[in-house]
Amino acid sequence: MKKLLLTAFFAIPSLLFAQQQAEIVKLKQLQEHINRKTDNIKIINFWATWCAPCIKEMPYFEKIGAERKDVDVTFVSLDLDLNPKPEVVYRFIERKKIQSKVLILDEKDPNSWINQIEKGWSGAIPATIIINGKTGQRKFVEKELHEGDLEKLISEIL
Repeated sequence: MKKLLLTAFFAIPSLLFAQQQAEIVKLKQLQEHINRKTDNIKIINFWATWCAPCIKEMPYFEKIGAERKDVDVTFVSLDLDLNPKPEVVYRFIERKKIQSKVLILDEKDPNSWINQIEKGWSGAIPATIIINGKTGQRKFVEKELHEGDLEKLISEIL
Protein backbone atom coordinates (compact mmCIF):
# COMPACT_ATOMS: atom_id res chain seq x y z
CA MET A 1 0.00 0.00 0.00
CA LYS A 2 2.85 2.40 0.86
CA LYS A 3 4.45 1.68 -2.49
CA LEU A 4 1.18 2.50 -4.27
CA LEU A 5 0.78 5.76 -2.34
CA LEU A 6 4.37 6.78 -3.07
CA THR A 7 3.91 6.05 -6.75
CA ALA A 8 0.72 8.13 -6.84
CA PHE A 9 2.40 10.94 -4.88
CA PHE A 10 5.18 11.27 -7.45
CA ALA A 11 3.14 10.46 -10.57
CA ILE A 12 0.18 12.82 -10.10
CA PRO A 13 2.19 16.08 -9.99
CA SER A 14 4.12 15.09 -13.11
CA LEU A 15 0.82 14.43 -14.90
CA LEU A 16 -0.58 17.77 -13.80
CA PHE A 17 2.45 19.72 -14.98
CA ALA A 18 3.41 17.62 -18.01
CA GLN A 19 4.44 19.31 -21.21
CA GLN A 20 1.92 19.40 -24.00
CA GLN A 21 1.81 16.29 -26.14
CA ALA A 22 1.91 16.25 -29.89
CA GLU A 23 -1.20 15.24 -31.79
CA ILE A 24 -0.82 12.63 -34.52
CA VAL A 25 -2.61 13.77 -37.67
CA LYS A 26 -3.24 12.59 -41.20
CA LEU A 27 -2.79 14.81 -44.26
CA LYS A 28 -6.45 15.92 -44.33
CA GLN A 29 -6.30 17.14 -40.72
CA LEU A 30 -3.04 18.98 -41.41
CA GLN A 31 -4.54 20.66 -44.47
CA GLU A 32 -7.55 21.75 -42.39
CA HIS A 33 -5.18 23.22 -39.80
CA ILE A 34 -3.18 25.07 -42.46
CA ASN A 35 -6.29 26.40 -44.26
CA ARG A 36 -8.28 27.36 -41.14
CA LYS A 37 -9.18 31.08 -41.15
CA THR A 38 -7.88 33.07 -38.22
CA ASP A 39 -7.11 36.66 -37.30
CA ASN A 40 -3.52 35.67 -36.52
CA ILE A 41 -0.45 34.98 -38.59
CA LYS A 42 0.16 31.25 -38.85
CA ILE A 43 3.67 29.85 -38.98
CA ILE A 44 3.86 26.16 -39.85
CA ASN A 45 7.32 24.64 -39.63
CA PHE A 46 8.10 21.17 -40.98
CA TRP A 47 10.92 19.44 -39.10
CA ALA A 48 12.21 16.15 -37.66
CA THR A 49 14.13 15.24 -34.53
CA TRP A 50 17.03 13.96 -36.65
CA CYS A 51 17.35 17.23 -38.64
CA ALA A 52 20.11 19.41 -37.12
CA PRO A 53 19.16 22.63 -39.01
CA CYS A 54 15.53 22.12 -37.93
CA ILE A 55 16.51 21.93 -34.28
CA LYS A 56 18.89 24.87 -34.62
CA GLU A 57 16.12 27.20 -35.86
CA MET A 58 13.44 26.11 -33.36
CA PRO A 59 14.28 28.74 -30.71
CA TYR A 60 13.43 31.52 -33.21
CA PHE A 61 9.96 30.06 -33.70
CA GLU A 62 9.45 29.58 -29.97
CA LYS A 63 10.57 33.15 -29.29
CA ILE A 64 8.28 34.79 -31.85
CA GLY A 65 5.37 32.63 -30.71
CA ALA A 66 5.91 33.70 -27.09
CA GLU A 67 6.49 37.39 -27.84
CA ARG A 68 3.78 38.05 -30.42
CA LYS A 69 0.16 37.35 -29.55
CA ASP A 70 -0.79 37.75 -33.23
CA VAL A 71 1.37 34.77 -34.25
CA ASP A 72 0.46 31.09 -33.92
CA VAL A 73 3.36 28.67 -34.35
CA THR A 74 2.84 25.02 -35.24
CA PHE A 75 5.67 22.53 -35.57
CA VAL A 76 4.84 19.60 -37.88
CA SER A 77 7.06 16.61 -37.17
CA LEU A 78 7.86 14.32 -40.08
CA ASP A 79 9.51 11.72 -37.84
CA LEU A 80 6.93 8.96 -38.39
CA ASP A 81 8.06 8.60 -41.99
CA LEU A 82 11.31 6.97 -40.80
CA ASN A 83 10.45 5.89 -37.24
CA PRO A 84 6.94 4.68 -36.37
CA LYS A 85 7.39 5.51 -32.67
CA PRO A 86 5.90 8.91 -31.70
CA GLU A 87 7.57 8.59 -28.28
CA VAL A 88 10.75 9.95 -29.88
CA VAL A 89 8.90 13.20 -30.62
CA TYR A 90 7.20 13.26 -27.21
CA ARG A 91 10.57 12.95 -25.46
CA PHE A 92 12.05 15.66 -27.69
CA ILE A 93 9.19 18.05 -26.84
CA GLU A 94 9.68 17.42 -23.14
CA ARG A 95 13.48 17.67 -23.25
CA LYS A 96 13.45 20.91 -25.28
CA LYS A 97 10.42 22.27 -23.38
CA ILE A 98 8.60 23.12 -26.61
CA GLN A 99 5.65 25.42 -25.92
CA SER A 100 4.28 25.78 -29.46
CA LYS A 101 1.68 23.42 -30.87
CA VAL A 102 3.20 20.21 -32.26
CA LEU A 103 1.57 17.94 -34.81
CA ILE A 104 3.05 14.64 -35.96
CA LEU A 105 2.20 13.88 -39.56
CA ASP A 106 1.29 10.22 -40.02
CA GLU A 107 1.89 9.81 -43.75
CA LYS A 108 4.46 7.31 -44.98
CA ASP A 109 5.08 8.34 -48.60
CA PRO A 110 6.23 11.98 -48.81
CA ASN A 111 6.02 11.95 -52.61
CA SER A 112 2.26 11.42 -52.33
CA TRP A 113 1.53 14.46 -50.14
CA ILE A 114 4.33 17.09 -50.43
CA ASN A 115 2.78 18.92 -53.40
CA GLN A 116 -0.57 18.93 -51.61
CA ILE A 117 1.02 21.06 -48.89
CA GLU A 118 3.06 23.35 -51.15
CA LYS A 119 3.45 23.11 -54.91
CA GLY A 120 7.11 23.00 -55.87
CA TRP A 121 8.31 21.84 -52.43
CA SER A 122 11.17 19.41 -52.97
CA GLY A 123 10.47 17.79 -49.60
CA ALA A 124 13.64 19.13 -47.99
CA ILE A 125 13.43 20.25 -44.37
CA PRO A 126 13.37 22.53 -42.58
CA ALA A 127 10.54 24.11 -44.50
CA THR A 128 8.21 26.84 -43.29
CA ILE A 129 4.91 28.30 -44.41
CA ILE A 130 3.90 31.74 -43.12
CA ILE A 131 0.23 32.62 -43.69
CA ASN A 132 -1.68 35.82 -43.14
CA GLY A 133 -4.75 34.32 -41.47
CA LYS A 134 -7.01 37.16 -42.60
CA THR A 135 -6.04 37.44 -46.27
CA GLY A 136 -4.69 33.94 -46.92
CA GLN A 137 -1.50 35.40 -48.42
CA ARG A 138 1.37 33.00 -47.81
CA LYS A 139 5.11 32.69 -48.08
CA PHE A 140 7.00 29.39 -48.33
CA VAL A 141 10.65 28.95 -47.39
CA GLU A 142 12.62 25.73 -47.87
CA LYS A 143 15.75 26.38 -45.82
CA GLU A 144 17.04 26.96 -42.31
CA LEU A 145 15.92 30.31 -40.94
CA HIS A 146 18.14 32.58 -38.87
CA GLU A 147 17.49 35.29 -36.30
CA GLY A 148 15.36 38.05 -37.80
CA ASP A 149 14.17 35.99 -40.80
CA LEU A 150 10.71 35.29 -39.38
CA GLU A 151 10.01 38.97 -38.74
CA LYS A 152 11.06 39.79 -42.32
CA LEU A 153 8.88 37.03 -43.79
CA ILE A 154 5.89 38.13 -41.72
CA SER A 155 6.27 41.71 -42.96
CA GLU A 156 6.13 40.41 -46.55
CA ILE A 157 2.62 39.00 -46.09
CA LEU A 158 1.06 41.87 -44.14
